[in-house]
Amino acid sequence: MKAVGFKKSLSIGEDESLIDFELPDPEPRPLDLVVEVKAVSVNPVDTKMRMGGVSAGETKILGFDAAGVVRSVGKETTLFRPGDEVFYAGSNIRPGTNAQLHAVDERIVGRKPESLSFVQAAALPLTSITAWELLFDRFRIPRNVASGSLLVIGGAGGVGSIMIQLARQLTGLTVVATASRPETIKWCKELGAHYTINHTKSLVEELRSIGIPEVSYVASLTQTAKHYPSVPDIIAPQGAFGLIDAPRDLDILPLRRKCISAHWEGMFTRSTFTTPDILEQHKLLNEVSALVDAGTLRTTMTQNFGTINAANLKKAHALVESGKAIGKVVLEGF
Repeated sequence: MKAVGFKKSLSIGEDESLIDFELPDPEPRPLDLVVEVKAVSVNPVDTKMRMGGVSAGETKILGFDAAGVVRSVGKETTLFRPGDEVFYAGSNIRPGTNAQLHAVDERIVGRKPESLSFVQAAALPLTSITAWELLFDRFRIPRNVASGSLLVIGGAGGVGSIMIQLARQLTGLTVVATASRPETIKWCKELGAHYTINHTKSLVEELRSIGIPEVSYVASLTQTAKHYPSVPDIIAPQGAFGLIDAPRDLDILPLRRKCISAHWEGMFTRSTFTTPDILEQHKLLNEVSALVDAGTLRTTMTQNFGTINAANLKKAHALVESGKAIGKVVLEGF
């Protein structure tokens, strides 16, 4: 089968930063599906893992988000059968989705929204899981909460684009998103943000300007090291702070005075450690799918970079690395 991978850490502008190659079709484990990949999307984690490098001689396949059709199943599977259309975000300890065929544990796979094309669906899994887990598993925000406020730092990014929708549609929180350009401000408001503030300015002053000096929750989805000094001042007493990146130094003592809780979200934790609740990712993806089909949520796809190959993936990686991407970048077919 065809696949795209890399052998060593290189700048995305280098010829061999990503390469086309071929390898044998995957064999399913007992709980695996083998999926014919129809579309994928690119996430910041793809670029970070590429830059992390691999051992000499090994070719590593990147890619997590995928939408496709089940072609075969392992002997212990119960959730899907050949012919089913699915979407999912894979695992970071197994080969990635930038391949014609991909083996994945069925417990982290959801049913593709019927109302979306494969390419539209491929934009959703990783960011939906991340946003859902941070809101409802880490922060433990009740779905019927009637008051409170959420600040989404990085509102126009992939995770922010779905978090705004989830928070606005499934909770009663006032949703504030950060955005600094006219196009990103417009995007966040279209997705449901009640307010936008500029993350290139003081978050303290920006929140005061909209009459919300303190928020109940802060979801830091990008550049936490830059914004963290403001966090103790902008979260209300007994509020919560969540992040998905890994700042080198994070002193949580400033959160102590207000009893602010800190939460890391990593959507690969359940699949990496095969946690007892691993099936929750299957369930939440199915719920996201139903919400999309009901018109409650929308795809966050904004750009289609064409066929899944090294040349097009390089372009997609370059855009994601620039920090200028809005929503999700996708590719389809081989």
